[in-house]
Amino acid sequence: MNSNIKEEIEKYWEEKESLNFSDPDIKKNIFSVLQLLDSGEIRVCEKKNDNWITNEWIKKGILLSFKTQDNVIFSSGISNSRRGQYSWFDKVYLKTSGWVEDEWTKRSFRSVPGAIVRYSAFVAKNVVLMPSFLNLGAFVDSGSMIDTWATVGSCAQVGKNVHISGGAGIGGVLEPLQANPVIIEDNCFIGARSEIAEGVIVREGSVISMGVYVGASTKIVDRETGEIYFGEIPPYSVVVPGSLPGKNLKNGEIGPSLYCAVIVKKVDAKTRSKTSINDLLRS
Repeated sequence: MNSNIKEEIEKYWEEKESLNFSDPDIKKNIFSVLQLLDSGEIRVCEKKNDNWITNEWIKKGILLSFKTQDNVIFSSGISNSRRGQYSWFDKVYLKTSGWVEDEWTKRSFRSVPGAIVRYSAFVAKNVVLMPSFLNLGAFVDSGSMIDTWATVGSCAQVGKNVHISGGAGIGGVLEPLQANPVIIEDNCFIGARSEIAEGVIVREGSVISMGVYVGASTKIVDRETGEIYFGEIPPYSVVVPGSLPGKNLKNGEIGPSLYCAVIVKKVDAKTRSKTSINDLLRS
């Protein structure tokens, strides 16, 4: 990576109200951020000493790129008729636009018809994309599967050998700049129709049951210890939907219960690797 790119982007951000975004050099420098993201040479979030750090300058580059491009029509392919051809109207092309067999072979991931990946999202080798959606700046590491109708939001990070099940939502974020997107670490399973949002970190080896919703303010309760977590699911946790008992109201009745996520058990790496997901979820 050109070491000057970060400095250039920071400068452009400070001057964005008066900047001439039609300047070819400015457009080229800003677009290089998308190129580096698309190839996986840079990431919006990086893990350092077990902490995830957000590279704000990369988010700034993505946001600035919207000012350098106009909405244009682009299509799913070349056709002599209008039948069988999709078109879109957007500022960001699709990642695989114009790819020929050699490009697919080089990138070495599988993309089923209906999968949509916007340019600047990185997809590593041996990933399987069912009909799903990956947004700007997202990162999906090797061996993972993004299943049917699942979404991976802007800048969200998905680790190695992760299964994002059908209809699950992995939240992303571009603004505020300092906010982390959702991060799913290696070897996790996210159940169907679950939603992980608001910068929650799912640590390595965790299993999230179907229909679990976790945001920054969701209480994550360890059933065995009573410990409560916010914003982070500990490593090798098995998590299911649950509820907390309601408080007493002024009239003496018990108020409504509140949703929570429940850690029903924790397993070690060996158990996690040798035990089926269904067995882990039985308690």
